[in-house]
Amino acid sequence: MTTTDLGFVHRFEPGDASVRPLLLLHGTGGDEADLLPLGRRVSPGAALLSPRGPVLENGMPRFFRRLSEGVFDADDVRRRAADLAGFVAAARARYGLPAPLALGFSNGANIAAAMLLLHPETLAGAVLLRPMVPLSDAAPADLAGRPVLMLSGAADPIVPAENAARLAALLTAAGARVEHATLPAGHGLSQADLAGVEAWMAREAPPA
Repeated sequence: MTTTDLGFVHRFEPGDASVRPLLLLHGTGGDEADLLPLGRRVSPGAALLSPRGPVLENGMPRFFRRLSEGVFDADDVRRRAADLAGFVAAARARYGLPAPLALGFSNGANIAAAMLLLHPETLAGAVLLRPMVPLSDAAPADLAGRPVLMLSGAADPIVPAENAARLAALLTAAGARVEHATLPAGHGLSQADLAGVEAWMAREAPPA
């Protein structure tokens, strides 16, 4: 069921308390229903918490403002990351959840990366699909061994390979255990992404 409380329009699906919950973060133009099937597939039984991005760009929901393609409003990134971290804390209290594992695509992956860098206590780890560096001047975080999977596309016209590599280096320097793979794909998701996420979840997802 979609609800509007806790500060974000969101969907919550209860799950098995022994499985780490997922925080699902959609890409530009998506909504709170977009990644539910992916979440159910890659982590059967997990509780699913899926907010809708509160920023509109030409009517399309996003999690923060951008000035142009690939150029982000740094002040808005910081503000929205704090707001989303607050929502996660409120949702954890409401629904009785441990810290979730983020699963984000594109803009959703970028806000998840921003939370890792700015509010590392919020997430138990993350799966970042087609992410970019969200902030160039984020202070070093302490990610203390948190697992992070990054999947980039070799033919992605939006995310430069150098940018994705820089994000992997930033997260590694902050203490995360980063696995970064580049797949034979563009910006959209492929069967290789699904297989890669499923294998990583089975191997690396932290227990609840």
